[in-house]
Amino acid sequence: MVTLGRMSPWCLLALLALVPFTLSANAGVKVKLTQKGLEYARQIGMATLQQKLKTIKVPDLSGTEKVAPIGKVKYSLTGMQITNLGLPKSEMGMVPGTGVSLAIGNAFISLHGNWRVRYLHFIKDSGSFDLAVNALTITTNIALKSDETGRPAVSTVSCTSNVGSATIKFHGGASAYIDKALRSALQKQICPLVTDAIAELNPQLKTLNVLARVDKYAEIEYSMVASPIVSKSFVDFSLKGEFYNIGKHKEPPFSPPVFGLPPQVNNMLYIGVSAFTANSAAFVYHNAGAFNIFITDDMIPPSSPIRLNTRTFGAFIPQLAKQYPGMMMKLLVKTTKQPNISFQLNNVTLLASGTLTAYAILPNTTLAPLFILNMEASVSAHIYVTGVKLAGSVSLNRMDMALGASYVGPFQVRSLDNIFLMVLKVAVLPKINAHLQQGYPLPAIGKMNLVNTQLQVLKDFMLIGTDVQFRG
Repeated sequence: MVTLGRMSPWCLLALLALVPFTLSANAGVKVKLTQKGLEYARQIGMATLQQKLKTIKVPDLSGTEKVAPIGKVKYSLTGMQITNLGLPKSEMGMVPGTGVSLAIGNAFISLHGNWRVRYLHFIKDSGSFDLAVNALTITTNIALKSDETGRPAVSTVSCTSNVGSATIKFHGGASAYIDKALRSALQKQICPLVTDAIAELNPQLKTLNVLARVDKYAEIEYSMVASPIVSKSFVDFSLKGEFYNIGKHKEPPFSPPVFGLPPQVNNMLYIGVSAFTANSAAFVYHNAGAFNIFITDDMIPPSSPIRLNTRTFGAFIPQLAKQYPGMMMKLLVKTTKQPNISFQLNNVTLLASGTLTAYAILPNTTLAPLFILNMEASVSAHIYVTGVKLAGSVSLNRMDMALGASYVGPFQVRSLDNIFLMVLKVAVLPKINAHLQQGYPLPAIGKMNLVNTQLQVLKDFMLIGTDVQFRG
């Protein structure tokens, strides 16, 4: 069950502004906001909008009215403050090609202020007043675009308001002269107040970061590559969804494919993460050397009969034991090119090419190279959502090895297959999985939680269907 609460800034359009904007090519990540999501935004937004409107100060007014039989009456209204405001009925809808519409009905406003009049050039009167407006309706269309910095921007396209009925109680004198003026002035102020409230979202939206730090190696950019597309039932966002090395934005030698999200409506939000995003991560971590892993004997379970020393490997490579008797060994596993990640129905596969270099640890702690193996590995991944992050784990499908170079004479690589499979499973995969379980941030705004989440792996992208909940 989703609970409603207040959040700051005003989140009437928070779901519409999930991420900031920059302009690029195709999207790596796509987000679809449904009518269900818009309805949730309306519910949590109206309470915040109501509080926001209560804090707005109505500017002083002055003018002249012709009142029979005395002629012109000059008036001024000062110190006006909203003492109560209610927005009991509201609806939000999507305006294709523009943004969203907001319709408020049966609203009411209570206002207190001071009045002053002057007529016949010398007669003055003053006092205070209380105004109660009922059956107030407000209809506004709100545009959703990107600003010059590529961040979200909202603006009022049109606004109309109508005061259904008004009751004015004056204190202090013959104030009926300004009844009509006050009603007219109030109606003129309502739309500007709403417009200002909407415009005040923009400074808050400008504080959104275009980059989300992942770890010491990488950050992910969720800027928009185009303005959102609004249809009758959805708002579609196209996000860059690309990993970069921290402080160094180098584009990978591949581009995002064109893909679209299916028109599902059960959840508030749908997020599509393409294989491009995953492969941009692989590109970044490969460039950073994050896949270069040293393996030492203390990473092997104590119960294992296989140890990383020249005695164990000397049983398969006799010359090794003769050249480096009784020494411990160290292995270096590294990728030689960026791993390739593919998404097929219910299946995520990673193909990696790399090398395994074996060293003997000499008595002076320096490393003597023993041999280099070329490796080709296939890995399956299990992907899941935790919090507002995408996490996972991997398991080894197969591994093929061939001798690249030997400094201890020729030997049969196949005889070492089981040893290296065990080493990779107990030393390398747990290290990778520990990192994957920390997760990678999904596009989010403010204190947003994902609930009722489902994840499907489809061809070339993953589809996440989720409801959202904002913490107060």
